Amino acid sequence: MSEPAADELRARAAMALRERWPAAEIGELEPLHGGISSLTFAATVTGVDDAGECRVVVKVAPPGLPPVRNRDVLRQARVMRAVHRARGVLVPGVLAQDGGSPPLFVMEFVAGDAYEPKWDVSDAPPAPGVVGARARAAARMLARLQEIDPARAPLGDEPALAPAAELERWARLFATAGDDLRGNESELQGALAARAPSPIVPRILHGDYRLGNMQFDGARLAAVIDWEIWSVGDPRTDLAWLMAFSDPVMERVPERDAANQSAADAMPAGEALLEEFMREAAMTDPPPELEWFVALAYYKLCATLSVLAKRNRRQREPDPTLELAGRTVPPTLTRGLELLG
Repeated sequence: MSEPAADELRARAAMALRERWPAAEIGELEPLHGGISSLTFAATVTGVDDAGECRVVVKVAPPGLPPVRNRDVLRQARVMRAVHRARGVLVPGVLAQDGGSPPLFVMEFVAGDAYEPKWDVSDAPPAPGVVGARARAAARMLARLQEIDPARAPLGDEPALAPAAELERWARLFATAGDDLRGNESELQGALAARAPSPIVPRILHGDYRLGNMQFDGARLAAVIDWEIWSVGDPRTDLAWLMAFSDPVMERVPERDAANQSAADAMPAGEALLEEFMREAAMTDPPPELEWFVALAYYKLCATLSVLAKRNRRQREPDPTLELAGRTVPPTLTRGLELLG
């Protein structure tokens, strides 16, 4: 980002924060890795009442593109406000927002470690026991998130997608990938369409609910982040996504060292996460037709990574992790078909 553009963003963020803290000033914007649909920065704010200063995150829609769908940062701020401080649900608090061009919002900085055990590699991966504790904490927090009634949040004006409509949405995305990246997509899509279940009472969906989109302080789940594709819909969708990442099949790294492999091996099975979820939700029976939603999760994963792999191949220096993901689409789709029998 150019220096003039960064200075303008800082000024706008500071102005928005002054509605909360009249003496607020914001320091240098430090780029953060995170969601791919917007620009994310960390910064230090001074003039914060008695605290003196605090760390914040500034999230900005990408300049030059319409701030819609996953680029609609103010929509992300809306859902975070809606679920913030709900019983046992931890998300960063939204501090301020600015609807200018491009729109932005400022939220609390939550320190921690985001690590997807079956996908990521790290110089300091969590210990196996920590991985298991994190995954179970994520399952419990999902149960608490699903206690929230969207209408009372209030998010009652959000249309709820039925499972069949959710499948159609991802099928349209998958259709944009090249034939060499689609594998046996049509077979799984047809099997899912033929067995689409009836929807149950809708709930707030994160859309990418997995450990890599959470900040952990050791084993403690400190915050759920990256709400770029949230929606209201069938609650089995988020649960199945978390379960699928216990064994995503699709690969992102060709090999891991011993410490990262131990972390990956410690990820609890999907059935164990389901049991943890059910205990927290006080459920005696698992949600009906859950296998369909796990198969859908594999289909969605392949749709997303196939499109990213297609774009990656156009780059001057393609990312080898995305190329590997593209090559492992067929076995991932096959896993979905196996779940459907």
